[in-house]
Amino acid sequence: MLIFKFTFNYVSYIYIGCSTSVGTLLLLLATWSLYKALKRKQKILLKQKYFKRNGGLLLQQHLPSNEGNVEKIKLFTSKEMKKATDSYNENRILGQGGQGTVYKGMLIDGSIVAIKKSKMVEGQKFDEKKVEQFINEVIILSQINHRNVVKLLGCCLEAKVPLLVYEFIPNGTLYDLIHNQNEEFPLTWEMRLRIAIEIANALFYLHSAASAPIYHRDIKSSNILLDDKYREKVSDFGTSRSVALEQTHLTTRVQGTFGYIDPEYFRSSQFTEKSDVYCFGIVLIELLTGKKPISLEQSESVKSLVSYFLQSMQENSLFNILDPMVVKHGPEKEIIVVALLAKRCLNLNGKKRPTMKQVAMELELVNASGGNVSKTYR
Repeated sequence: MLIFKFTFNYVSYIYIGCSTSVGTLLLLLATWSLYKALKRKQKILLKQKYFKRNGGLLLQQHLPSNEGNVEKIKLFTSKEMKKATDSYNENRILGQGGQGTVYKGMLIDGSIVAIKKSKMVEGQKFDEKKVEQFINEVIILSQINHRNVVKLLGCCLEAKVPLLVYEFIPNGTLYDLIHNQNEEFPLTWEMRLRIAIEIANALFYLHSAASAPIYHRDIKSSNILLDDKYREKVSDFGTSRSVALEQTHLTTRVQGTFGYIDPEYFRSSQFTEKSDVYCFGIVLIELLTGKKPISLEQSESVKSLVSYFLQSMQENSLFNILDPMVVKHGPEKEIIVVALLAKRCLNLNGKKRPTMKQVAMELELVNASGGNVSKTYR
């Protein structure tokens, strides 16, 4: 009897002990599951918060009006972006600027892309103006389909900082090609003329052939990208605006890049399609002279490339300021025609400037016929 009682108590002890251990384990598992569920919920809510803050609701309102273009803009997840950039590895950085940092990325399907991580946070204050520019660029690019305009593949709004995903353009900017020339890969006259024609055609398309006229508002050589065949791609549409067909101008706070701003726009705050023409004129004289729009290294009289160029045209000394490569290999008549066209683009009176359609047609004519003007170009 004693043996039976001892055995019963021992078994009961083991049973109770096991029950307690299993209960504790189940409690721990339940607590862990609840914790994980709360973390998932928290992560979802945070992504929803970022999506809203990054302009997701505003974007959803605008994109449906773009009819067949909606599906072109893909919404990427933050996980996809992190993987594509190897957790935003510094070695993946292609460039940095006022708008943000651009990374080289690889998507799951193996395609190479450029991912722009917007510069949204200044200290602890969230910059809503940059959100507007970010969403504006998505909306504008969703309306555009042109071989000489960079293609937007999608965006990510659920990350702390929003991201844009573009086609990858491998050969840098026109600015670098002009101002950091490589003897092993010279920028020939033929290349300069072709690039000028492509930029002109892209701007003509934006002004006239897009679903609604678009003013770029920041045309400059550093916003012209070059693909694997050195064909140009106009980029950076953060400050661009789509306008109604009957509109002739936009009245806005003056924006743009020092050295490229249309003086008429600067005085009136009214941006017109001819303001883009003025900026194109500066890019054209960059291609002709190889000089920067603003030079801080030279004397006061030649800090402005526009003034220097127009003065040289007035004094019949154009060929003294041209890039040596242009003088050596460019046909004189073609150079003169292009210089005269640039001069017209830079007219202080916007109404006297040509349209981008006229510019594109005249450059195409130069390319086809070599031009036909006298040697006097004053």
